[in-house]
Amino acid sequence: MTHGSRDAFRSLALRHLPPDDAEKWLGLLRPGARLEVATGSDVPAVRLGGLPALPAASPWPVWEGHGPLSFIASVDCARLPTAALDIGLPESGTLLFFYFDGQLDDGEALVLAEDRESWAGARVLYVAPTQEAAEREAPAGLRPYPMVPLTARVAATATEPWHPSVRAALAPHAPLGNRYGHPVCSQEFLDALWELDDEAGHQIGGHAYSIQNPVEIEIAEAVLDGEVSWEGPRLAEEAGNWVLLAQFGSEDAADMMWGDAGVLYWLIRPEDLAERRFERAMFTWQCS
Repeated sequence: MTHGSRDAFRSLALRHLPPDDAEKWLGLLRPGARLEVATGSDVPAVRLGGLPALPAASPWPVWEGHGPLSFIASVDCARLPTAALDIGLPESGTLLFFYFDGQLDDGEALVLAEDRESWAGARVLYVAPTQEAAEREAPAGLRPYPMVPLTARVAATATEPWHPSVRAALAPHAPLGNRYGHPVCSQEFLDALWELDDEAGHQIGGHAYSIQNPVEIEIAEAVLDGEVSWEGPRLAEEAGNWVLLAQFGSEDAADMMWGDAGVLYWLIRPEDLAERRFERAMFTWQCS
């Protein structure tokens, strides 16, 4: 939902929440690598756009029946503050993110978490440091996005009060995905959070900045085929199995606009991340 310093979050929580609940809420903060356009002496860790460096044996990702995916971003894991994060990212190598962005069909085919047939429209590739890779030209018909270097800075991240983790800690019997009768859902508390930060932006790890309902719930619904009730425990349990790998917001400098100033999200299970099974990452996107 937002990011900031731990001191700022502590001050905010103690001002708006009962002391015990404030400590519980602060215990749910997670470190994330916030990505900002690099300037001056900043060392870039991520590149939006440009062209990917792929091993010779790796084909450009394609959504069968629709065409090749556009290249969105590359992440140099060695330049990320991985030790400060709480997800098991590789310490080196490169993560490459691809997405079918509608260039080839004028936006007719959509990549949606709830549509299994569209899952091939978003992909994450991992290029290990031992693999030789070279920059690959984009397939015919795809216009590469302008390259924008991003630098990474660690920040504390907070999630929505109606996220399953907050609900479990503060109001376990409250309805999933909705505001409930607790100070953490009060308009005063929400306004204070949004004053800290009201921009989704780009991020590796931490809590996602969801524009609508928590993205973990969207992914959980998708992998469970939408066959579970929001009232039962199964959906919340499955949502807890997923962590944010990366989010990339709309970015003027890279000529990227996802719907109405939206965000692309990739989530993964921690065990798949540990095993470097990035093909199991799940994708969703949201806009206002």
